[in-house]
Amino acid sequence: MNASYDMDADIADSSQSGSFGNLASSNDEIDGHFGASAQQSRFGFTATHSEGVKVNVEGDFYGGDFRLRHAYGQYENWLIGQTWSNYNSFVGNTSVLDFTGQAGWAGYQLRSVQARYTSGPFSFSVEENKGSIYAWDAAESERSTLSSAKDSMPTFTVRMEDSAGAVSYSAAALMKQVSYDDGSDDDSAIGFAAFGALKFQLTDMVTVQGALNYGNGANSYVYLSGANDAYLDGDSLETITTYGGSIGAGISLGGGRSINLGYGMTKADWDDAEDDNIAGVANAQETNQNVFLNYQWTPVKNTMMGVEYGYWDTENVDGDSKDANRIMFAAQYNF
Repeated sequence: MNASYDMDADIADSSQSGSFGNLASSNDEIDGHFGASAQQSRFGFTATHSEGVKVNVEGDFYGGDFRLRHAYGQYENWLIGQTWSNYNSFVGNTSVLDFTGQAGWAGYQLRSVQARYTSGPFSFSVEENKGSIYAWDAAESERSTLSSAKDSMPTFTVRMEDSAGAVSYSAAALMKQVSYDDGSDDDSAIGFAAFGALKFQLTDMVTVQGALNYGNGANSYVYLSGANDAYLDGDSLETITTYGGSIGAGISLGGGRSINLGYGMTKADWDDAEDDNIAGVANAQETNQNVFLNYQWTPVKNTMMGVEYGYWDTENVDGDSKDANRIMFAAQYNF
C-alpha cells in the first residue's frame, strides 16, 4: 500500500507516486491532497524446465487494470520477451519509496520487448523502439507528438556491468533510428545514448551511488527527461539533446532500518528549436529535478515499511516553473 499527502499541487499518479507530467499540468493554487493506493501490488510465477529453459511472467495493477510487466523465456545466454531493458542499470539507484523514482537514473528504467545475449559482464540486445517526435497542436494550443512518426528498425544496445571489491559499476550505449513519413515527405536521423552508473560501499553502513546520462535523438532513454527525440523543421528532422544525472547515499542503521537521501535531474536542450522558431517550444519542459529523503524499516521478515519526503521541480523553456512538496508512506509484503 502507498499513501501520499501533497502539500502543494496534486501530482500523484494512480500509485500515489509523484509525476512530472502531473506537476507541469497542475493547478498550483489548490493545495493539500491525500490519496492511497494498492495498485503497485504485483503477482507472478517462474517455471524452469528440466532442459534448462526458464519462463517468467509477472504483472501488476498500475493504472487500475492488470498490466503485464515481465513475460520472457531464458535459456543459457539467451533471453527473449519482455523484461527490463538492457539499456538500464540499478547499480546507481538510491532506494526510494516513490514508484517513479529519481530523475536521471541510469538508462530506460522500464521494460522492453527484446532479444538479449549475455556473455560474462557484457550483454547485447535488439529491442522495440521508444520515443516520439515533437509537434504542436495549434487547435488545442498544447504540445503533441507527430502522427506520421514511424519505426523502421529496432533499437540496438550494449551494456557492461560488474563489480570489484567495494565498487559496483555499469555502462551502456544504444543506437536507434528516428523517422517520419507522411506520404509526401519523409526523413530519418540516427539517435544515440550512453550512461555510466557507480556504487561505492564506503563502510559497512554507508553507500554512495549515482549515474550520468546523455542522449541525442534518444531521449526516452534519459529517465524522466520528458523530452521528444526530435522535431520537424520544414520537412527535415532535427534531433534534440538531453542529459541527466542522479546521486544519493544510503545509511544502514542495523535491524533492518535505513536512511536514504537522493537527488536527480534532467535537462533538455531546446535551443536549436527556439532558433528555428518551432511553435510551442516555449511551453516544453526543459529541466526536471527531484529530491527524496526516507526512513525504511523491516519490522518482520519480508515486510518493509517507510516514510518519505519528496520535493519535485519542473521548469519550461520560457522559465515558467512549478514545484511541489509531498510526504509518502509505504507498506510492502514480499512473498
